[in-house]
Amino acid sequence: MPRRLGAPESIAWARAADEAGYFWYPVHEGKRAGRWGVRAHCQGKETRMIGRYTRPEMGRIWELENKFAIWKEIEVLACEAQAELGQAGITREEAQWIRDHADFTVEEIDEIEKVTNHDVIAFTTCMAGYIDADIPEGADKPSRWVHYGMTSSDLGDTALSYQVTQACDIIIDDIKRLGETCKRRAFEFQNTLCVGRTHGIHAEPMTFGMKFGSWAWALKRALTRMEEARAVAATGAISGAVGTYSSIDPFVEQYVCEKLGLTPNPLSTQVLARDRHAQVMAALAVTASTLESIAMQVRLLQQSDVIEAEEPFTKGQKGSSAMPHKRNPITAERVCGLARVVKANAQVAFDNVALWFERDISHSGAERVVLADSFTALDYMFGKMQWMLDGLQTYPAKMEHNLWRTKGLIFSSKVLLALVDAGISREDAYVIVQRNAMKVWEDIQNAVDGPTYRERLEADDEAMALLSQEKLDEIFDPWDFLTRKDVVFDRLQELEF
Repeated sequence: MPRRLGAPESIAWARAADEAGYFWYPVHEGKRAGRWGVRAHCQGKETRMIGRYTRPEMGRIWELENKFAIWKEIEVLACEAQAELGQAGITREEAQWIRDHADFTVEEIDEIEKVTNHDVIAFTTCMAGYIDADIPEGADKPSRWVHYGMTSSDLGDTALSYQVTQACDIIIDDIKRLGETCKRRAFEFQNTLCVGRTHGIHAEPMTFGMKFGSWAWALKRALTRMEEARAVAATGAISGAVGTYSSIDPFVEQYVCEKLGLTPNPLSTQVLARDRHAQVMAALAVTASTLESIAMQVRLLQQSDVIEAEEPFTKGQKGSSAMPHKRNPITAERVCGLARVVKANAQVAFDNVALWFERDISHSGAERVVLADSFTALDYMFGKMQWMLDGLQTYPAKMEHNLWRTKGLIFSSKVLLALVDAGISREDAYVIVQRNAMKVWEDIQNAVDGPTYRERLEADDEAMALLSQEKLDEIFDPWDFLTRKDVVFDRLQELEF
């Protein structure tokens, strides 16, 4: 029964419901008469990811229209295979008739399913009506050959595999595009100094291009995982009730799969094993985690205390209803939030692997939701990340300013090695380096404009007995840390998507 939500008093209410996949309607009967209710859209699409986070190309893959179109093609191909095989009684002419006349509408299937409570039977019944519409009364009905020797999972699982490959292809293109952007921008900032941070604390100098480079490599790994997952998913099965081909020749399976670009499953029970789907969902989840990691870096870089980079802030954009000065990383935050959905959905896929005996249906409803939602959300995330990273606003002057905010503490590792090179033990060198560093830290913590780290060392007799001014000049040059940085960029140059 629809739940009462109150009247949609404005267009905004109606739009919000529509974006969420629902529509408002007046209740005319029963106890709820005179109230407003809300129902899920069901014509042409299943209840899935809200429209706000759905890009059209990916959305079309998960619409019922596309699913039933694939079902139709599988049934027609199976008839053509049976006709070519010549064992079941169907002629080539009948197979051609079926191809020419097979059709459906989502609305008709919905109406039939209200009676059958079985979506495959509703579909084949609907399609039979179109196939036999022009057949004379009393003549043999060509539709009798549709679904011959098949079980519901032969149709549903093979079609789902095809849908998954369609969706994988979009994600693969997304990965390639974003990876190329990251690679290009890495070389753009190959020589832009910034401070590296570990545990959120200033560590050593690096270049900003290395950030983009690391993201490019992460996306290359995502591409490899996604391509492997697609290969595992591109599998079909038309083998009958428990996978024994009891009423259908394996030729039909081979024929249909070849036409769809799928590989016949070497042994199916009644269903394709759900570890295949779990691998796809795992690849989606790890990819979402990669995007989350990148988006989180943008959020950290955009903090007011850092502000070395920020996501684009477009003309007319508003940052806060209360604080007009705000430029919030809302897109990066949205990506991080949606990543949680994709990661959580992977657990559903893992739970779907264990089914009773040769099959049960416990996986079906769950995967209808999580597969579509995860693909749709991840595709949307890629769209936002492409916009964000391609247009990422960077502030090199602020990067260099931040490099020196800790008054030279980031050179402590070079001081340590120089003292060791001068002949004292690492332990004794560490004491000299740390005692001067802690004094600088104390000044920073208390906002005291005290000596820099180099000045502290210059005032330390024990340190200066081992270090010359020339050596300090060398140590406190940030580029001295980066003499081998081109090694990683040479490797990045060879990266291909």
